[in-house]
Amino acid sequence: MKRFVTLFLALLLLSQVAFAHVGSKDVFEQTTAGPYQLYVTIRMPNVIPGSATVEVRSTGAPVTGIHLTPVPLTGEASKHPPTSDPMKVSAEDPAFYTAAIWIMASGSWQVRFDISGAAGEKTTSVPVPAAPISTLRMDRTLGGILAVLGLFLVLSMAGVVGAAIREARLQPGVQPDASRRRRALVAMAGSLAFMALFVYGGAKWWNVEAAGYDENIFRPLQTTTTLNGNILDLSIQSHSSEDMRRIRSNSDFILDHGHLMHLYAIRQPGMDAVYHLHPTQISAGNFRLALPTMPAGTYTLYGDVVHASGFPETLVTTLSVPANLPAIAPGPDDAAAITQPLAATLLGTSFRLPDGYTMVWDAPANLTADTAYTFHFHLLDAAGKPAADMQPYMGMAGHAAFVKTDGTVFAHVHPEGSAAMAAVMLANPSAPDAMADMPGMTGMSHPPGLSQAGIANTVEFPYGFPTPGRYRIFVQMKHTTTVETGVFDAEVK
Repeated sequence: MKRFVTLFLALLLLSQVAFAHVGSKDVFEQTTAGPYQLYVTIRMPNVIPGSATVEVRSTGAPVTGIHLTPVPLTGEASKHPPTSDPMKVSAEDPAFYTAAIWIMASGSWQVRFDISGAAGEKTTSVPVPAAPISTLRMDRTLGGILAVLGLFLVLSMAGVVGAAIREARLQPGVQPDASRRRRALVAMAGSLAFMALFVYGGAKWWNVEAAGYDENIFRPLQTTTTLNGNILDLSIQSHSSEDMRRIRSNSDFILDHGHLMHLYAIRQPGMDAVYHLHPTQISAGNFRLALPTMPAGTYTLYGDVVHASGFPETLVTTLSVPANLPAIAPGPDDAAAITQPLAATLLGTSFRLPDGYTMVWDAPANLTADTAYTFHFHLLDAAGKPAADMQPYMGMAGHAAFVKTDGTVFAHVHPEGSAAMAAVMLANPSAPDAMADMPGMTGMSHPPGLSQAGIANTVEFPYGFPTPGRYRIFVQMKHTTTVETGVFDAEVK
């Protein structure tokens, strides 16, 4: 049974698309530009070039207009943006704006927002990764109609050629003789052969172009694991496509929240053990980690990295942990939780933590797929009061992972949104103090629970579930020196 589960997970992971997140390509971001606050949703296309849909809800100072521009995140082209386009304001809600923009090439992009309002003009940017993740298949009915029309055109062209040879030089009313009719038939056969060859050549050209496009379909960097005692080695293979290596290789990673990789290990199939760990890079494409104490079982590993281009990626693989594994204490930024395995009954919205603290989720009454939410979580002390000893966890008020129970969705989300913080900093290099302005830091508007470090006991995460189904949510918050992990279940309609 164990071998079957491992094989099933391996086959499932091979079929997943894992750029930025796994199965969660849309970007949800809360961004601040001076007195203006925007909740941005960018729904990325599946094919590149393609059109992305942008939705913005503004709060804070009143906004009178927003212009947006898609610009490469890095490189010379990022310094020469095209003319911006205005967003359309909703007739029912003056704080809601929409627009569609074209993303013309794969790579790291930013959507730049030029905001006008009562407090003057401000600019902010949201980074987005762009890569084709599928090819568009022609509708069967449409294909049939086009095939019939194409056949009609080919036969009509042959008829035109035959008529030209048979009758073009005859006087009106004169009937063609047998010789002209024979030449017409030969010409029609020749034209049909020529057009068949032309169609065949066009099909071959199309297949070559389609194969070239397919070569650039996003495929996650292949990652293999080796376990020697309690030492885990992760080996990352570079991509075979030169174009994709330009965007991301196995040795171009940059720091994100102080680490080159954020590794989530989730035991399957019960999802009852989760670890947020941080391997160290020891050479190009190779990471190493001494594992903490972990119960035996098969784990799915999700490794979040950010490439130098600003392109984020989630590396996915599996690991089999044996019983009685020698282990070390977790690192200062590591987190872990052991909880109940998946069952028919969902976990509640209040999660009791080992040290007596409690994490509480303000869960919406109904959750629907493809809807943008802001999820709020609170940390209460042993007396049930807002925790007053909060500390930043890797520079912010918390981290969260939204994971679908069938493994097809994984999203590592921060209080400012689903974009990688390293990419946010590349998109907004002139921000005076981007970390201090991030939602979830000292700007939290919740009156209770601010610690001496300026961290509230409440953290919020903007996110939208991409597909219906069952999800498990893992939330990390820190008080004193303890990193807590709350676990919650969600049923998405």
